[in-house]
Amino acid sequence: MIADRPKPIRVIDFSQVMAGPFCTRLMADIGAEVIKIEPKEGDAMRRRPPLRGNHSTYFGSLNAGKRSVVLDLRTEDGRQDAARLVDTADVLVENFRPGVMARHGLDWPTLSARNPRLVYCSISGFGQDGSAATRPAYAPMIHATAGLDLALMAYQPGLDRPAPTGMFYADVLAGVYAWGAIQTALLAREHTGQGQMVDVALLDSLMSMMVYEYQDAQFPQNRTRHLYTPVKAADGFIMVVPLSDKNFAGMLALFGEPAWGADPRLSTAAGREANWAEIMSHVEIWAQDRSAQDCERLLLGVGVPCACYRNVAEVMADPATRERGVMGTVRDGAGTFQVANPPFRISSIDAHVRPDIPELGEGNLEFLTPLQAEPDSTP
Repeated sequence: MIADRPKPIRVIDFSQVMAGPFCTRLMADIGAEVIKIEPKEGDAMRRRPPLRGNHSTYFGSLNAGKRSVVLDLRTEDGRQDAARLVDTADVLVENFRPGVMARHGLDWPTLSARNPRLVYCSISGFGQDGSAATRPAYAPMIHATAGLDLALMAYQPGLDRPAPTGMFYADVLAGVYAWGAIQTALLAREHTGQGQMVDVALLDSLMSMMVYEYQDAQFPQNRTRHLYTPVKAADGFIMVVPLSDKNFAGMLALFGEPAWGADPRLSTAAGREANWAEIMSHVEIWAQDRSAQDCERLLLGVGVPCACYRNVAEVMADPATRERGVMGTVRDGAGTFQVANPPFRISSIDAHVRPDIPELGEGNLEFLTPLQAEPDSTP
């Protein structure tokens, strides 16, 4: 007789927009039951493009595999229903500004007293305490205040201001760190029986990404950091990295052993780094009459690391992307579309995006009706 499968981890997801939903989507991808709490108007991401009719694929990519429950946390009934749901949960995730959950009576001290096994994760811009905790926080602000934008500007000669941003690294990185910290807290609970509070800040997360930059700020170097630069081909760009002796020799053989390749300044990896712009100028002369794909094929053929610059649609269509199963298919009221699967594989866990995107409030009857028939379990 096959033993009953254990119940999935239940996650009550109060988060909206991006960092928290990214975390809880990863939870759903590994089989957790994620109940997304939304106001009556829904998560703001439901109205963000790309849109097909009234359905946002942006929202769908962040919330596939979850269930939706509508609660008005401004009312006593809404707060009571939320607390009762959390009584049944293993994990709570929220990304309000610090203090909001406490005003609703849904803070860590209150809910952990009701449910001592609860893992409670708060994601915010600057953390749950300290003088900056209550500052508003959006990813572009975090990119600016963490030093990322000026660090990137320093790597782009000729710019007189930081580049505009449209990709929210801080949100994604904080979501991943929150996901990992939650797994750690759940593992600890197996040993102690007690839940924990997890505090993840977008600022801290982004700072952790700049490994070299934060060391260079403390110990400035006499030379600028080596930069890898694009090479222009006839129809696009390639990235070429002939850094090792073997790589460099392979490239010279492909080029027909040009005289510049015998320059003693280029005989070591350090010398090649110091004269990288000169090497790339020679590579660009070779590449200018060839397609980017031909350059990639020829250079890889002699063992030189090389890659074409591709747009996002090209990456999605790449046979290697499909073979790996990087993208998964999900569906909403407007049909199916592709989203990224979790970027990991686990041998005994079915880690992939679940296909269904929740309609607003579709889980109210299933999840709230049983709780409303029970007495409040507050100690």
